[in-house]
Amino acid sequence: MKNLIALIALALMPAAALAEAPAPDAPKWSLAIHGGAGTLDPAQMTPERRAEYEAALQAALDAGAKVLAEGGSAMDAVKAAIIPMEDSPLFNAGKGAVLTWDGTNELDASIMDGRDRSAGAVAGVKTVKNPILLADKVRTDSEHVFLMGAGAEAFALDKGFAVTPPEYFATPARREALERMKAKQLSALDVDHKFGTVGAVALDQKGNLAAGTSTGGMTGKRWGRVGDAPVIGAGTYADNRACAVSATGWGEYFLRVGVAHEICAFKASVYAPCRKVNTCLANCRAWRCIRRLILLFCPTPAQSGTVR
Repeated sequence: MKNLIALIALALMPAAALAEAPAPDAPKWSLAIHGGAGTLDPAQMTPERRAEYEAALQAALDAGAKVLAEGGSAMDAVKAAIIPMEDSPLFNAGKGAVLTWDGTNELDASIMDGRDRSAGAVAGVKTVKNPILLADKVRTDSEHVFLMGAGAEAFALDKGFAVTPPEYFATPARREALERMKAKQLSALDVDHKFGTVGAVALDQKGNLAAGTSTGGMTGKRWGRVGDAPVIGAGTYADNRACAVSATGWGEYFLRVGVAHEICAFKASVYAPCRKVNTCLANCRAWRCIRRLILLFCPTPAQSGTVR
């Protein structure tokens, strides 16, 4: 797309996808999505399973691309792309979210508008089907940025969100992963070979950026643990003056560095090319500690086209 570089810092199939560039005379927009960093167990990745993931990612990509192609906003495109992934049992978000130590779901999400840096986030919600929509409602219909737990759910009820029963989220695969973790005294990393957090970043036809991220966290998490995904500046950030970022991986490292904001601040302060941002990431201790994926859009008049 014109005035756009999409930098995928770590590309792991089927984690990231990028919408196709339109014809040269068509309106310019772009969209990238991810379904989480990490590696799916090759023994479990049958051709049929691979096809399932590819189809789910394509459906999400198509939903967001449709919004942008029709002149919709980057914010609407991000939500449209994330919702199908939250509705799929394949990803660690919404319906497919991992289970806590107590066998429940605690869902986190955040979203940010690059036009005015307005943002909304929720953490630890258990009865909201699409946390990304609740995060956006926090952004638009409250004076706050971040709501958590029972308060976030009370806010959801006040704004007309339906209560989704726990049974909707308790998929057999996530139940088995938790039971295996407990029985063999494994760590979350032993069962979460793939961080299935979902996210999207978009550039609309008006040149506005947006980013969103949604997750269930880590299998067997305890004590109300919250990772980077719902934290503005750690797992999600968007600023029209710089870039849009959605990240996934081991959240504690992102939180310590404030990765998403650091990338945008670096880009904005020195107008660095994306290759310099990538070099900065490679030298970051948090980057070296764990595999992760970052989607980064950097508008710059010096570049055109789509980088996959």
